[in-house]
Amino acid sequence: MTAQNATMPIGWRVYGLGLMAMGIVSLAWADFDPGQPVSQNFPDRTALAYAAAAFMVVAGAAVQWRRTAAWGAAALSAYYALIVVILMNGRLLLAHYAEFGTYSGMAEQLAIAAGGLIIYAASADIDAATAARLARLGELAFGVCALLFGGAHFFYMNLTAPLVPRWLPPTQEFWAYATGIGHIAAGVAILTGVHARLAALLLTAMFASFTPLVHVPMLLANPTSHINWNENALNLALTGAAWVVAYSLPRPRR
Repeated sequence: MTAQNATMPIGWRVYGLGLMAMGIVSLAWADFDPGQPVSQNFPDRTALAYAAAAFMVVAGAAVQWRRTAAWGAAALSAYYALIVVILMNGRLLLAHYAEFGTYSGMAEQLAIAAGGLIIYAASADIDAATAARLARLGELAFGVCALLFGGAHFFYMNLTAPLVPRWLPPTQEFWAYATGIGHIAAGVAILTGVHARLAALLLTAMFASFTPLVHVPMLLANPTSHINWNENALNLALTGAAWVVAYSLPRPRR
């Protein structure tokens, strides 16, 4: 490992690993990632699903090295923003614009695009002013996503609360509400810049805790489920994206 690679932010690596994991899961199931809705009747759908999955693996791997991080992050950001969010999920938005789940689902994909944009801004050979504007755009987009994540907890409390382990005191509903509030508070902090770095770090820790508390137990209960494997991979990518945001935000002055 070179010194240059050794100094790469860990959040970048986690983000890239998450995208690789999502791609590998899609390859294993010969299907698109569940967050990339494509009609079953779409021409050459299986071939395109393989191509999309392979792209995610390659681009995620590119983020692991400084020399290729910029193009890997740019490719992921463009793919998720233009293809996944606008084209794929945009169709769902037109059909289900009155359902909050449509927006929170799109937010998961937009958060990945935001993480890629921030990594590109920090690693590409561009002027400092442009890099700062791109990074802030990514931070703002991620902040909006956090608000939508939190809102989903309240709109779908009947689905969120049962995900909390029963053994975790005081109640499942308490933690469903608490994590919803945590998402919203982090979103507000990132958007306003008030304790933004701390909020993003706490959000990263919360995402990371979802893996052992929620997603791994679901996977162990049903290891043949495409959704359960994907949720673990997606949560890893979102953890990395939140960490990317935290790293990009300025440290508080002492």
